[in-house]
Amino acid sequence: MGLGSTARKIVGRALLAAALLGASRASLAQPPANPPLSASPAPAQPPITPPAADPTTPVPLPAAAPATTAAPRGVAAVPRVQSAIEALAQDAREYAAQNGVALDEAMRRLRAQEESVAATDRIRDIYSDRLAGVAIEHKPDYRIVVLLTGNDPVAPQSIAAGGMTVPIVFRTGAPASGAAIIAAMRAHQAKIRALLPSAGMGLDQRSGELVVIAKDGDIEEMGAPVEVDAALEALTGVPVRVQPMQRKQVDLEIEGGSRVVGAFESSGRRYACTTGFVVTDGARTGIVTAAHCPDMLTYFDPDGATTELEFIGEWGARYQDVQIHVSPAAQKPLFYAASDKRTARRLTSWRNRSSTRAGDAVCHRGETTGYSCSQVELTDYAPPRDLCGGPCEPLWVTVKGPNCRSGDSGGPIFNTTIAFGIVKGGSYERDGTCSFYYYMSTDYLPAGWSLLHG
Repeated sequence: MGLGSTARKIVGRALLAAALLGASRASLAQPPANPPLSASPAPAQPPITPPAADPTTPVPLPAAAPATTAAPRGVAAVPRVQSAIEALAQDAREYAAQNGVALDEAMRRLRAQEESVAATDRIRDIYSDRLAGVAIEHKPDYRIVVLLTGNDPVAPQSIAAGGMTVPIVFRTGAPASGAAIIAAMRAHQAKIRALLPSAGMGLDQRSGELVVIAKDGDIEEMGAPVEVDAALEALTGVPVRVQPMQRKQVDLEIEGGSRVVGAFESSGRRYACTTGFVVTDGARTGIVTAAHCPDMLTYFDPDGATTELEFIGEWGARYQDVQIHVSPAAQKPLFYAASDKRTARRLTSWRNRSSTRAGDAVCHRGETTGYSCSQVELTDYAPPRDLCGGPCEPLWVTVKGPNCRSGDSGGPIFNTTIAFGIVKGGSYERDGTCSFYYYMSTDYLPAGWSLLHG
């Protein structure tokens, strides 16, 4: 489905983070009830000036509905809200299983992940002229690895975070800085896609390479992988690693056949998406989902109650894939993480894209795949073709599969109670396995809107 569709849309089983229950306007300015795990202050939002043109101005909003302390008609009661330690333990169980460590070690590492952000941000500033990448390594031990250009050595360091000592190791000799690789990506993106039409590309902060991900058939037409690497390195002037995929990369399109009310006028088919986080413009609250979903939504809560949501606007070009809807009642800063949607989490903070590192552990919840966790791979990714209403900026973030499917679009990406972004698209193997998915950072919410948290 194309961007900007005004066809009637219904999203079944969509996550409405906040359960559409009342929260007084005064509470928006209150200090967080559950502070983030990080000892660092909450990042400013929006933290990044958007590239090139300004984001589209949101459609004017109607007057806000009065806040209420009772569930609106047809809306189920608020779910039980997890404590911060319960949210940490749930994500840590996933991390422990994936990395072969005990639960208490996993909990320390996830705490350390958030508490180490300020340290890696300082390292980015200190070594900005040499920096090729910052990554989190999980095996054989948990540590931070900093990749630098040049051969001047930097002594190892360590920080106290999460109740543990986290080593910081500096590796030198990278052929190009991360900034140079991103600049080469921007300068040569069109030429690379002329050679490899299916190519998406991004910076690998672990290896300091420009990774070009393309269909294996496109790569074979151009030559052997080592020849393609050499040709693209000659074109871009930076290290390149070509990574074949068996199927194309696509937006995680809305899913047919789910529990919905209504259908597209154009096709008569039924569809579902997932909603992400609660947002506010300071006076009103709403929820976000992906802009490539349809426009008119009906929310279905876990008990089957429905609420019609008012469409406010969509922003779906270059570095954004987001739309906003408001409900009849003010909302709380809650989002569902569990697959069964019987418990919710209170959002306490967010992670800026510029502070995100390769290897960061993140989780997501989608209407199709439910709850799962994995690790960030590429932090500066440009999806292929014209999936962003035209060429995509290298401002998306990829996460390793295998859990993504149609119907997950718009769903939340998070770690414990920290927001990272909302799902846009994914890449699949021939057997249908999700190789990776990619998300829009919450940095790029529309102008005037920010995450409701506290």
